[in-house]
Amino acid sequence: MERLQNKIILVTRKTRMEDLIVRFNTIEQARFYVEHLGADFDDYEREHQLYQAVVRRAEELLSECGRVQRLDRAFLPNFIFPEGVPVVVVGQDGLVANTIKYLGNQPVIGVNPDPQRWDGVLLPFEVEELKRLVPEVLANRRLCKQITMATVTLGDGQTLHAVNDFFVGARSHVSARYQIQWGQQDERHSSSGVIVSTGLGSTGWLRSVLAGASGMAGSMGVDMRKLREEGFPWDANYLHFFVREPYPSRATQAGLVFGKVDARNPLRMVSSMAENGVIFSDGIESDFLEFNAGTRAEFRPADRSGRLVC
Repeated sequence: MERLQNKIILVTRKTRMEDLIVRFNTIEQARFYVEHLGADFDDYEREHQLYQAVVRRAEELLSECGRVQRLDRAFLPNFIFPEGVPVVVVGQDGLVANTIKYLGNQPVIGVNPDPQRWDGVLLPFEVEELKRLVPEVLANRRLCKQITMATVTLGDGQTLHAVNDFFVGARSHVSARYQIQWGQQDERHSSSGVIVSTGLGSTGWLRSVLAGASGMAGSMGVDMRKLREEGFPWDANYLHFFVREPYPSRATQAGLVFGKVDARNPLRMVSSMAENGVIFSDGIESDFLEFNAGTRAEFRPADRSGRLVC
């Protein structure tokens, strides 16, 4: 009876091979396409078979602890996660981040299906460890690492959360135009867009842009080298923003390009783009907010945070 009272959500995603079959209708056509390009389709098959085997084993082990509901990544934005129910994610790091974005206070267990293939920064466990982990999580005997999330709120009340980072800019490769305000500084920009990063995301996209801009460290009073190499803590109560390739002109400035965002000092932006302005998070361009002329956006650390079982 106690087992039936426990519920566990198992989050999975389609493999590369499954995505190819959807695109080309049959496995034979998918194989022809991949091999025609000179790639090894057998690698796609090995990855698929191993992933499916790990997912099946995860379901077996989780079923010994409670009722298991399997959820595909595609349904994350519309799924209502029950309060307090543990969530097990089998996949890559990105799937863990995508899942946490839609959670409240639910603990997340990241399972690495193929340690030889994936580094698994957010996937500290292998599938057989679920036998020990899940009972401890259900009994609240397992520590969790807090992960600060970011949130953006538009002037009309629309909101979006990010676990890694936000991108603010134009949908295409044209320049993004906007007004940016942080603290007492206020400028008009024409740039390649703005990245607003959490601590978790600071070793990803933010690291790459800092690597190309370390020369600005002296003027910013920040140990840019340390930030670039180490990022900042996952549970830090602040964010960092970075403006990509700002262009100075008679009508635009390029002084306000980097800063720390916290509850007292949010980042505010007003769009000057007639169309195709967007705000999306964690690299998912299909889940976005429109950021067109006159739209106001405010970025700050979110009130809720993620919990990754460690």
